[in-house]
Amino acid sequence: MSLPQNPRLNPNLSATELPPVMEARRWIEGKTFPASRPLINVSQAAPMEIPPLALREVLADAALNNPDAHLYGPVLGLPALRAEIAAQFSQSYGGAITPAQVAITHGCNQAFCAVMTALAGPGDEVILPTPWYFNHKMWLDMSGVTTRPLETGADLIPDVEAARALIGPKTRAIVLVTPNNPGGVEYPAQTMAAFRDLARAHNIALVVDETYRDFDSRHSAATGGRPHDLFTDPAWDDCLIQLYSFSKAYRMTGHRVGAITASASLLVQVEKFLDTVSICPNQLGQIGALWGMQNLGPWVAGERDEILSRREAMISGFTALPGWKLMGCGAYFAWVEHPFDLASDALCKRLVDDCAILMLPGTFFTPEGSDAGRKQIRIAFANIDREGIAEMFRRLADFRP
Repeated sequence: MSLPQNPRLNPNLSATELPPVMEARRWIEGKTFPASRPLINVSQAAPMEIPPLALREVLADAALNNPDAHLYGPVLGLPALRAEIAAQFSQSYGGAITPAQVAITHGCNQAFCAVMTALAGPGDEVILPTPWYFNHKMWLDMSGVTTRPLETGADLIPDVEAARALIGPKTRAIVLVTPNNPGGVEYPAQTMAAFRDLARAHNIALVVDETYRDFDSRHSAATGGRPHDLFTDPAWDDCLIQLYSFSKAYRMTGHRVGAITASASLLVQVEKFLDTVSICPNQLGQIGALWGMQNLGPWVAGERDEILSRREAMISGFTALPGWKLMGCGAYFAWVEHPFDLASDALCKRLVDDCAILMLPGTFFTPEGSDAGRKQIRIAFANIDREGIAEMFRRLADFRP
């Protein structure tokens, strides 16, 4: 839902949709849920638990004893953190990344905004697969950049030939999110390579948001694999831009630390944006992120195992739920098609009242009027355990529209 136009406001901003998560929260305002049937909130992907104690102690010590933690720092981030990201990502992706190709941002949303500001201006075009992450679409709308929707179909995997047909003289970038928000799917390595080749052939950017890379099943200790080979290309930085977030892996949502991996020449332009908007990233958050990268590898692996266990519970539950279709499941998300003769936004409001479940409708993640959006729903299961997942399925099985 967008606000009415106001002639005193920037028309691009006033025409931008309201934040969907805030809109969904209004559905539960003033409502009470009994202790015997508490609200199951599967609307938001941010972890609700706080960081582990050891990380909190590092943050507390820095706040008390490190004067630099309270001062401005480098616009592109702490050199030690940039170097750690370059080293660890080089190893995990089997490529060569230098600290000069890494920038730290005030969260991954700011990383996206900074990169898009460097790439595209009013009247330009950016290709987003649908269903899309709504904040990506919102920033493009605010900036006067035209979004070209790329339909993904039943498997939620974008098709490179369909994307090729959308590229025109004003196209500046293609954006991929893997593991996908909202769809949950992990894009195959061959899909990623095909989009890299497409972007390179047309001299546009391939922006890969890997906010949920730490929960990709291909990163597991059992497989020892990597999700794609894009960084093994010696010339990767001629078109590839990667975005990352520390919020999910280390439960640092409030500290707002993200990262961009891209060519040093692009980061020169990004620096202008960052200096104007926030001057420097959060110093305490960067200290915590660096310590986490250096010390919490086994703990993060345990978090991944837990999320993968919940994913299996989601897959099993939808297999046994008549009429519902699970289209994608991974990282924090399940993307499902419901069986009812109701638009997904109306259905999600009913589920609050009838089942005490808060979900986000597909209409929040798709173009206006999308038939797919009316039939589909995102379920973010990062904050409910297997018992909570089982209870959600019991309530859904009992629901009658």
